[in-house]
Amino acid sequence: MFDVVVVGGGPAGLNAALVSGRQRRRVLLLDSGAPRNAPAQETHMLLSRDGLSPAALREAGQADLRAYPSVETRSAEVIDASAIASGFELALADGGRERARKLVLATGQTDVLADVPGLAERFGRSVFHCPFCHGYEAREQPIAVLGADFPSVMLALYVADRFSGDVVLCGNGQAPPDEHRERLEKAGVAVRDERVTEVRGEFGALELCLEGGRPLARGAVFHRTRIRQHSDLAERLGCELLPDGCVRVNEFQQTSVRGVYAAGDMARLEALPDAMTFVVMGAADGARAAIWADQELFREDAGLAAPGAG
Repeated sequence: MFDVVVVGGGPAGLNAALVSGRQRRRVLLLDSGAPRNAPAQETHMLLSRDGLSPAALREAGQADLRAYPSVETRSAEVIDASAIASGFELALADGGRERARKLVLATGQTDVLADVPGLAERFGRSVFHCPFCHGYEAREQPIAVLGADFPSVMLALYVADRFSGDVVLCGNGQAPPDEHRERLEKAGVAVRDERVTEVRGEFGALELCLEGGRPLARGAVFHRTRIRQHSDLAERLGCELLPDGCVRVNEFQQTSVRGVYAAGDMARLEALPDAMTFVVMGAADGARAAIWADQELFREDAGLAAPGAG
C-alpha cells in the first residue's frame, strides 16, 4: 500500500511526486510515456528553464525524484481504478495491480486537431495552439488562424494585436458571423472562408492550400484544438466532470471523490473558463495536490477530521 500513487509523469505529476517524496511519503509515479506537449520543441514561461525541450524537462524532473528513496517511478499504463476500504486499487495494462491511500491524477488532455492533411505533422513545430507559449517565436511572421468559431476569432484578434500585422483567419469551410467578420476586418485581420485542403512546408515558409484558390503563404499557423481527457480514470472513479470535459476540482485540487486529487490541464476550478495548459501552472497544481493529500493523510493518522472534498 503506497501513501500516494501519482498517475501521469508530466510537470503536474512529477512535481506532485517530488513534494510527496520530500515529506517522506511512500510514493509511486506511474507514467504511460505519452505527454501532451511531446510534439513541441520548447517549453516557455518556466523561470530558469525557458526554451528547454519538453523531453529534457521531463528527464530533469525524473532525475530530481531519484534523490528521494521513498519515491518509485515506473513506466506503466493504468487502465482502471476503483475505491476499496483502505483507499484505491489500480489495474495496470501489464496485469499488475497497485494500491494507494490517496490518488493524484495528472493524466492530462489530448488535442483533437481539425482534419486537414499536414496539420498534425506540424503541430508543435509550426502549428501552435497557444499564443502565450509560442506567439513570441512567431512574432512578425505572417500568421494564419484556423477556425471560424468564437475562440478562433478571439485568437486571431489577439495574435494580430500582439505579434503580427499580417493575420488571416481561415474558416476551413465555415464563415464567422457578420459581426465577428466586421470586428476582424476592423482590426486588419483578413478572412478566408474556403476549406483548407492541406498544410505544407515548415515554420517560416508554410503554405495553406485553399479549395479553388492559390495557396496562402504563412510563417506560422495557430489552431485552437478541441481537447479530450487522455485517460478515463477520473470518470471511472466517479469524479464530477465539467461541461467541457475537465475534472472539477476545488482550491485544494480535490475532486468530488474523497481521496482523489487532480492536477494539470485535465482539471480546473469551476470558476475558470478554461484549464490552464502552461507547464508552470501544471507544476503548481501538482504541488498543491501533494501538499493537501499529505495533510489529509496526516489528519487521518492523527485521528483528526479531514477536510471535506468537492
